[in-house]
Amino acid sequence: MKRERILIVDPNPLDGAALRASLCEAGFDAVEASSVDGALALVPSFQPAAVVIDGALADADPASTVSRLREARSDAAVVVAAAQDRLDAAVAALRAGAESYLVRPLDAAQVLVVLEKALEKRLLRKDGVALRETIRRRLAIVGASPELHAVVEVVRRVAPTKATVLVQGEFGTGKGHVAQALHEASPRRDRPFVHVNCAALSEALLESELFGHERGAFPEAESRRTGRFEEANGGTVYLHEVGRMAPPVQVKLLRVLQQGEFERLGGSETLRVDVRVVAGSQRELAEEVRAGRFRDDLYYRLNVVSVSLPALRARKADIPALVSHFIDLYARAAGKEISGVTPGTLSALFAYDWPGNVRELANIVERAVGSAQGPEITADDLAPVLHGARPEESTASALIPGATLFEIEREAILRTLDQCGGSTARAAEVLGVSIRKIQYRLKEYRSGASGRRVVDVAK
Repeated sequence: MKRERILIVDPNPLDGAALRASLCEAGFDAVEASSVDGALALVPSFQPAAVVIDGALADADPASTVSRLREARSDAAVVVAAAQDRLDAAVAALRAGAESYLVRPLDAAQVLVVLEKALEKRLLRKDGVALRETIRRRLAIVGASPELHAVVEVVRRVAPTKATVLVQGEFGTGKGHVAQALHEASPRRDRPFVHVNCAALSEALLESELFGHERGAFPEAESRRTGRFEEANGGTVYLHEVGRMAPPVQVKLLRVLQQGEFERLGGSETLRVDVRVVAGSQRELAEEVRAGRFRDDLYYRLNVVSVSLPALRARKADIPALVSHFIDLYARAAGKEISGVTPGTLSALFAYDWPGNVRELANIVERAVGSAQGPEITADDLAPVLHGARPEESTASALIPGATLFEIEREAILRTLDQCGGSTARAAEVLGVSIRKIQYRLKEYRSGASGRRVVDVAK
């Protein structure tokens, strides 16, 4: 640990100075204060990683000191030093959030061991917060289209419940993304989230994957295997492409949904689990039921809450927000400073039909971030499949001969509005102007104004 900052709060100047000298010798950056008020005054500028508090302070007890540190927005690890007859105060401080305590008289080696453990615990806590924030960013359901707003509302309302959810949509629309968002927004967030691809496994392998098997259940079963439902107990299981599941496995899944129980393959012991199931399907499951390929009773059990994900081509107005989200995600990971895309690049993204939906867009942006040489992604940074989607030069220039600047600007604004589904905010973002300017121009176009202006007050 290099130069971690330690704040010592001790009413005895000699004891405080001795501890400070020991910590500085061990490589820490330590300062001392003789009172809680004095220590709190140092927190904003010193920003300690750990605070060592004497349990015999006159102006506050250790527990209230921990609370005051947290009110001051300090995430420092707190260690309380207490005499043998004051351990009750140390215990109270632990309940208030202190990491550990020391018994006076202090031993320098013991102090270092306790501080190292407290700082390690603090680091793990910070890493956990950072990981949670990373997950939150990755799982953000991005967009403001009415179709996506309906999905977000379902996730918000259903996540806290135990209801089984069926998520349907084309390849790449984000079915697994919604499943994990449901898990992260639920009370089960600290329990396992298990993803099973039902289309990637044969019937026998899928049954073993989901429910486990006993040794000798089949020739290759040399030992017992724990199934994914057992592993996910208390959490969430996402069944990707559940419509590809064979009928015998459908029967066992139905029993899990109805009774919360199953047996391992080749076993007789009945296992009980508490698992939330989210099922995803590219196929329309109702059609599979009518075709006799999927059990109707299982379909009704899975379809307690239904989420239908729109294709990206049906919500192109969300492309700027999605692009911005993915740029932030991938530029941060690549250590690059990228502010956005050029207007021509965004036009190419709008012109493309996105057969791979949001997943394809994410891959395109990740590639473009890696290729980008400047602060903005240009059309040259896009994958070759989008190069044909650039606006044709002849289309853009056909208006120019003999046209006024007002007419050219009007064409640009109206075409961009059409591509953005009528959203003035999105059009303003694409064109790099204010929303007020777009609204001002639309008012002019409706009134039939010619556009002959000397001063542009709308800029």
